Amino acid sequence: MKLLETHMVSTLNLPVRIQEYDVSNFVSITTKSSLKKALKKKLIFINEKVASTATFVSENDVIKIYAEETIVKKVFKLTIPVIFEDEDIAIINKPAGFPTNGNYFKTIENALPHNLKPSVAIDALSFAKPVHRLDNPTSGILIIAKTKNAQIDLYRQFEEQQISKTYQAIVIGKTDTEGNINSVVAEKEAFTHYKTEQTVSSLLNEYLSLVKLTPKTGRTHQLRVHLASINHPIIGDQLYGKKEENYKKGLFLCATSIQFTHPKTKEKLSFSIDLPNKYGSLLAREERRFLKFNA
Repeated sequence: MKLLETHMVSTLNLPVRIQEYDVSNFVSITTKSSLKKALKKKLIFINEKVASTATFVSENDVIKIYAEETIVKKVFKLTIPVIFEDEDIAIINKPAGFPTNGNYFKTIENALPHNLKPSVAIDALSFAKPVHRLDNPTSGILIIAKTKNAQIDLYRQFEEQQISKTYQAIVIGKTDTEGNINSVVAEKEAFTHYKTEQTVSSLLNEYLSLVKLTPKTGRTHQLRVHLASINHPIIGDQLYGKKEENYKKGLFLCATSIQFTHPKTKEKLSFSIDLPNKYGSLLAREERRFLKFNA
């Protein structure tokens, strides 16, 4: 096993159970839950003996913390655009058509070792991991954690709604200039703000609209459900869309920007990408066809 750190106990008046020891004394473990997990996995040694939750520590004891054995991961060799990367996090542009993770081989998570550099941080994860998901047919910005501390902090930011995400989508119909949708999704409260950026005439659907979406909650399929609920389903949505719409170029939903705090430097970060070319092409083609047949 790889040794992460060695710590000598100092200034401890009375012995305490290791699970009650102040985790701020460690570098590689930052939470009580992480400490308990490490104990359960037998990764903590006190004076060269495996520790358990019942083990006491006393002044001058030597605590050693080890990393889990590295499992050989089968890498999916899919090239993914990397927008930003350092030792703690990465920002990638997820292509449509692949699940973020799950019990499959061809996932974005399994492709990360092919695209990212291993972290040399003391709390580096064995494999970089996405800290949120985009649906299989959705493309766009995805945050990746490369260290345990980054993973924990980013989960917290999502939980406390401190991360702001913006999506863009092409939907059927002529949407209002802007509006809010707050209908329940999966029996949970959900909120989405939308703003119309462009509307074009369409032979097949009368109108198509390009909308900017700002979800305040992160329910599964929230944007797809919300837009379908106001009769403006996203183009290409095979699950919530209109069966009669005849576009075969995938789901027109893309995560185009994100703002959050770097988990280590505490710097406010903002990243954005351009929409895939197919969005502008579809809108231009629909308007041309409408004008041609209504000249």
